[in-house]
Amino acid sequence: MEIADLSYHRPATLAEACRLAGRLGAGVRFLAGGTELLVDLKSKRDAAEHLVSLRDVPELRGIRDEDDGLHIGAMASLAEVAESSAVARRFPALGEAILTMGGAQIRNQATIGGNFCRAVSCADTPPLCLAAGARLRLAGGEGERILPAEEFFVGPRLTVLQPGEVLVEIHLPPLPAATGASYQRFSLRGGMAVAVAAVAALIRLDGERIGAARVVLGAVAPVPLIARACTGILADEPPAAGLFARAGRAAAAEAQPITDIRGSEAYRRELVEILTVRALETATARARGERT
Repeated sequence: MEIADLSYHRPATLAEACRLAGRLGAGVRFLAGGTELLVDLKSKRDAAEHLVSLRDVPELRGIRDEDDGLHIGAMASLAEVAESSAVARRFPALGEAILTMGGAQIRNQATIGGNFCRAVSCADTPPLCLAAGARLRLAGGEGERILPAEEFFVGPRLTVLQPGEVLVEIHLPPLPAATGASYQRFSLRGGMAVAVAAVAALIRLDGERIGAARVVLGAVAPVPLIARACTGILADEPPAAGLFARAGRAAAAEAQPITDIRGSEAYRRELVEILTVRALETATARARGERT
């Protein structure tokens, strides 16, 4: 498989990248790590007349630990995020999730921004970020805007990004005290294969009860799916095996899986139920300060 002829551009600033993409029009694709985009171009799943590389754009790089939380540049590689001491301190579940993805070569090349912007349903970083209440900063020819991460995805491989608009950074607010998170995924060949089903859970304890909870499903719906009925079951209840089992069944019912070569709809629903229980148990243990 070959990529059709196209023009390659390498702007040096964010403003230049946005101006260039706006001028070139609908045939532009931004190139970050390329681990998804180049495969899509080769397979003809996507097409482009111009590639605008973001490799030299400094505004998209770095991981900052500030008073209002973590700011992760869209061009931060998955390896950089997983190895970041700030991520390990503020939101360790994100680093753990990344270590389930691909091999070291992929993690060194792929970017967290690309994992969001290609908008594949089985992407591993969005579910945890949605569970944590992440906000995204976007920039384009008309200026900047900030929106909740849960509003970013509109369908398979579709986002709210406008032509010429770039994801600049992912902002993760500080986790409240007594809060734990977990990401559980199942794939057919471990980390080298995409997820068949995945569940992210975040639990905040208020004494002996669950003060707040969020469960987000991955790879079992067109976009990362916030399991609201599941979350409603958990609210203001003491954490217990029976409660988590009911939440798992609710999450399985909310899932919107398909049948494909990696698994049937029924199989994926069963996986969601099991993974939800595991994620809730682990998140609760972490909220209690227990080692997992």
